[in-house]
Amino acid sequence: MLTASTIERAVRAALEEDAPWGDLTSEAFLPASAHAQASLVAREDGVFSGGEVFRAAFALTDRATEVDLRVADGAPFAAGDVLATVAGPARAVLTAERIGLNFTQRMSGVATLTARFVAEVAGTRARIVDTRKTTPGLRAFERHAVRCGGGHNHRHSLSDAVMAKDNHLAVLQAGGADLTTALRAGIARLPHTAHVEVEVDRIDQIEPVLAAGVDTIMLDNFSLDDLRRGVGIVGGRAIVEASGGVDLGTVRGIAETGVDVISVGALTHSARALDLGLDMRVS
Repeated sequence: MLTASTIERAVRAALEEDAPWGDLTSEAFLPASAHAQASLVAREDGVFSGGEVFRAAFALTDRATEVDLRVADGAPFAAGDVLATVAGPARAVLTAERIGLNFTQRMSGVATLTARFVAEVAGTRARIVDTRKTTPGLRAFERHAVRCGGGHNHRHSLSDAVMAKDNHLAVLQAGGADLTTALRAGIARLPHTAHVEVEVDRIDQIEPVLAAGVDTIMLDNFSLDDLRRGVGIVGGRAIVEASGGVDLGTVRGIAETGVDVISVGALTHSARALDLGLDMRVS
């Protein structure tokens, strides 16, 4: 999802937002001939993400600026590590600095938090996946960061997979049709390639949903005991996803119930930006 064109479009928009008529400070105080070198330095431990986005911030400001990435996306690092170096016209380096940092701090924060969740479920069958609770316009960036942290992506958008949630089911059943019949009618209108997931919030909904022939069933806000019961009822007839109430303190217990997938909105909506800095040297 994180293509070169996606990166360029978002970074150009960010640069225009930050310097719509140029960088007034740099243009007033820095000689056009001044050259700068800078190091992207970690102030804390983490997992790196957003290297090509960081590079784009400087390249799109001035093609004469060069970025040397010292670590790959997905690589762990320690406080004090140099993650990248930058060299080029001082005006350009300072103009692009904040945008480059904003992207890679945010993406590395998502990758680092994801890696913590992945480590918590090690040794179980559960995979950690993200949700659509992403920053508008930055979904591809945040989901790339989730993969850098060892997680997996859920459906990218409303267009590429079916997920019938509680509100969908309420509308479906308002006409009086039973749940299985209503779901089968919708599935019949889909292309055969469509993956169908249905969310349930009660044990008694599981069998009617499975009878419709769904691919994945989401057990939403189930207790650990009910998750175990739900996994047993499904019995391998569908992928079982757990959602709701997932944090670093609960995710291991959820994974040990035997679910296949755990979706975690916090990966993208609650990750804090990692502390990275750009240390400058000007000549």
